[in-house]
Amino acid sequence: MSMEKSSVTRMHTNYMKQYDAYVERQRLRKKRLYRRLVFFSIIAVLAIGSMTVYHLKQRSVLAQKQEQYEELQEELTSMQHTENNLTEEISLLKNEEYVLEIARTNYFFSKEGELIFKIPDEEPSY
Repeated sequence: MSMEKSSVTRMHTNYMKQYDAYVERQRLRKKRLYRRLVFFSIIAVLAIGSMTVYHLKQRSVLAQKQEQYEELQEELTSMQHTENNLTEEISLLKNEEYVLEIARTNYFFSKEGELIFKIPDEEPSY
């Protein structure tokens, strides 16, 4: 039916010209609206995508920093334990009797008239 030629002729009046201009403006307005909606949708998708990528990168960095923090906490604990041991050893080394005992055991120093014999810690093989 659309292929058939219409037998009705179009009137060329001012009203029809105004109506045709109105319809054309509405069609262009609708076209611009669709373009704007598509444009702002693309911008919104890009913004959300970039924020998502940034968020995921930040989560990765946070996980790495958290892991590094835990490792440093363990290292700090071991260093504090070592510091306590060394502080205790320093206080013991200030004691003259302790220093003499170490010298006697490790370096075979003896008191006057005393003989030191080194006995092996291993059991005999016989």
